[in-house]
Amino acid sequence: MRKPPDKDVAESDLTVTTPKEWAAGIPGVAVALKRGVEQMGVVRTAKTLRLLNQREGFDCPGCAWPEPRGNRHVAEFCENGAKAVAEEATKRRVGPEFFAAHAVADLAERTDYWLGAQGRLTDPMVLRAGATHYEPISWDDAFTLIADQLRALSTPDEAVFYTSGRTSNEAAFLYQLFARSFGTNNLPDCSNMCHESSGAALNETIGVGKGSVSLADFEQAALILVVGQNPGTNHPRMLSALEAAKRAGAKIIAVNPLPEAGLLRFKNPQKPGGLLGKGTELADEFCQIRLGGDQALFQAIGHLLLQWDALDHEFIEASTHGFAEYAASLRDLDWDSVLTATGLPQEQIERVARMVADSPRTITCWAMGLTQHKHSVPSIREITNVSLLRGMVGKPGAGLCPVRGHSNVQGDRTMGIWEKMPERFMAALEAEFGITVPREHGHDTVAAIRAMRDGKARVFMAVGGNFAAATPDTAVTEAALRSCDLTVQVSTKLNRSHIAHGRVALILPARGRTERDPQAGGDQFVTVEDSMSVVHRSQGRLEPASAALRSEVDIICGLAQTLFGTHQVPWGEFSADYDLVRDRISRVVPGCDSYNTKVREPDGFVLPHPPRDSREFPGTSTGKANFTANQLTVIHVPEGRLLLQTLRSHDQYNTTIYGLDDRYRGIKDARRVVLVNPDDLATLGLSDGSTVDLVSEWTDGDRRAPSFRIVSYPTARGCAAAYFPEANSLVPLDSTAETSGTPTSKSIVVRLEAQG
Repeated sequence: MRKPPDKDVAESDLTVTTPKEWAAGIPGVAVALKRGVEQMGVVRTAKTLRLLNQREGFDCPGCAWPEPRGNRHVAEFCENGAKAVAEEATKRRVGPEFFAAHAVADLAERTDYWLGAQGRLTDPMVLRAGATHYEPISWDDAFTLIADQLRALSTPDEAVFYTSGRTSNEAAFLYQLFARSFGTNNLPDCSNMCHESSGAALNETIGVGKGSVSLADFEQAALILVVGQNPGTNHPRMLSALEAAKRAGAKIIAVNPLPEAGLLRFKNPQKPGGLLGKGTELADEFCQIRLGGDQALFQAIGHLLLQWDALDHEFIEASTHGFAEYAASLRDLDWDSVLTATGLPQEQIERVARMVADSPRTITCWAMGLTQHKHSVPSIREITNVSLLRGMVGKPGAGLCPVRGHSNVQGDRTMGIWEKMPERFMAALEAEFGITVPREHGHDTVAAIRAMRDGKARVFMAVGGNFAAATPDTAVTEAALRSCDLTVQVSTKLNRSHIAHGRVALILPARGRTERDPQAGGDQFVTVEDSMSVVHRSQGRLEPASAALRSEVDIICGLAQTLFGTHQVPWGEFSADYDLVRDRISRVVPGCDSYNTKVREPDGFVLPHPPRDSREFPGTSTGKANFTANQLTVIHVPEGRLLLQTLRSHDQYNTTIYGLDDRYRGIKDARRVVLVNPDDLATLGLSDGSTVDLVSEWTDGDRRAPSFRIVSYPTARGCAAAYFPEANSLVPLDSTAETSGTPTSKSIVVRLEAQG
């Protein structure tokens, strides 16, 4: 089925079956191959998947889970990685004839699934003021249009430069250099919406905003906690690491409001026993926690460790600060509040705490289930507190492990994509290039939306991503984008952000990670950083989807040449030879010395991380790891309301919708569904299969998402779940996490209003 779907599947096609109790196995293999053949054909599928996550190939454009160092499996990818590659290497095309046949108003009526399924963009396109259709434009004219709009701004801070985590290190470095050369730090990125809370908490407590473990640590761990994370869908290759840990004797604790198939049992598709046998039981303990209850859980664990004196006194004395204040804050723990917040029985909390107390090597992993609450940063501080009590930082088989989502979101931040980079980086940038770098902090994602909404930002440019679908408060965000004089989207495929456009809009088509990148200096490669600070190369081998495509590096450099003309930065040289970019990275970015040499090593290199490498904490305010005392937050939901979280289906990655099935949760051919505990349905007087509007309640009024089908599901009592981006409209723009500013997509108070 090489052709895209000619219509959207109706929500009335929904069928529901019993949720799965295991992940992967033969169905995972079958679906991966089926999606590949549908979009790429047999030969292209075989060629592409063979190179996925291999040393001589390209990095998966999906998640940031690391590749094993040393020998790799011939199929070093997962089902959703294969889907991501099929979407990029598809033979489907979206060219000028497509846009001539589809007015923007027509495209606005289509679903995100339909838009993405049409195929690869082939030519630069422009939507002129008042026009109904996008039309072709030359690259030179597109760059001139952008440059003219930027020059017309009254201040550089009226421009916003967004990027997603799929952007390579080289493109990210040049993009931030471009923005700062122009004169602004307005560099929001997708990290603002996912792991910003992790970075904020870890920078404060251990001095590095990244995890402290390596993939090898999983096989040495005695205990692994997986908190607020669904690896079976979002990081499927993590299941192989958990299986290896389990077979080496580790215990695994899953903490989540939903029972997720991947944490119950894993049928490893790379092994005959996984395909044909029962697979491996993973979770030894499942804590079905209420949304937002993780802070209370880890405060209770910390309280019990203190009570039992299950502490690493030597580490605490030599390497930490603030222990006495932390211990005093938990001396009189309010167990009633803990039980209310978590929804867990006290005996289970004590059992889990005993497992932590008895473990000599513990890894704690988390993802967006922790990072998208009002109190996310205090919650992650509490995880760090427990790790510090047991000395589980800078120790083999132990550590803190925020599992990043997008493939190079961590690398983007390392390369300077942040609205408030530290002075050391800014000074190095100035010294290297002879430019003046602004010091005033720029807009993060939420602040950028406010600035566009309020007329304080007039030009919006995105390299990668789908800003309109990834951000909160959909109606507000789309109106903010439409208020801009110009919106520019550097994209591989059609998405919602091309429909929520400014007065003038540009679509600039980019090469993907699977494709060759021929430049004047020969075929180029790029580099990326995985979730565990390993930097490695990625080089596509397929012919580009269109001769008109340009690489992200080439697009940024071409625009810079048009805007700046003669400039201190040799943009033309950079686009011809990416080694020259990496030479500059080696002199500006900490830990990247000899960058060109190191990335040519078979497995790349690991960035320095003093807490992990030497149990030193030079990045904190005290020079030691910091304990913190945090006031407990208990989310109280009014009667007749539920606490809603947004989440992914198994047939999507971030805002990219691969299909309409959520196989592990037993949902087929639908996305506008809401998962609700059957006891809550009885209390609310609602029935399984009925249709409701979801209405979120906030201080500035209600937000309504119409026509969701109820699915009775074994989620935690008082909690519900719906897919994003469909439920993003319910997340208020001003409901953000303290300190990090991340939207609170995992704790939305909603009521369910029956239709008819």
